[in-house]
Amino acid sequence: MTQDTSTSQDKNGKLVIKLVAIVFGMFGFAFALVPLYEVFCQVTGLNGKTSDNAAIYESVEIDRSRIVTIEFITRTNTGMPWEFKAQTRKIEVYPGEMNQVDFYVKNSTTKDYVAQAIPSVSPGTAAIYINKTECFCFNHQPLAAGQEALMPMKFYVDPQLPKDITFFTLQYTLYDVTASAQDVAMNQG
Repeated sequence: MTQDTSTSQDKNGKLVIKLVAIVFGMFGFAFALVPLYEVFCQVTGLNGKTSDNAAIYESVEIDRSRIVTIEFITRTNTGMPWEFKAQTRKIEVYPGEMNQVDFYVKNSTTKDYVAQAIPSVSPGTAAIYINKTECFCFNHQPLAAGQEALMPMKFYVDPQLPKDITFFTLQYTLYDVTASAQDVAMNQG
């Protein structure tokens, strides 16, 4: 009987080890999923993710035969206590023409914050055709308590935009990255 108990305990111990390994594996996979998804979206242009790199505007031919309407939507992530809005809600542009839109931001709290804006384009297929030469979304945006600012975005719509896309929405969501920005600053100092 002691041999049966010993064998049973060995089997249970192995099962517990396997279950713990599976839990840790699932936990690791969950962390790996976010960067993998980001890479997938960047490669395919799905989910409206735009490139974080600045586009180079060199002798792009302007297509004056059509107009594309772009709507700008802004929002702050839950818990982000800033006022954030596009100065221009909607703009009509010629593909290839350089444009600038300003975004207003205000930190009306008594605490300094650092924010990061994440863009999203709808429909997602239009994301690869908006080229930003300058954008506040490229960098963290620190704002002291009570401070306000205008943040520019310079862009053009690629003339290769399919003719059936005459309207798209560019949304920016502002996230509080104060804690992670402070961690980076401490590690570099």
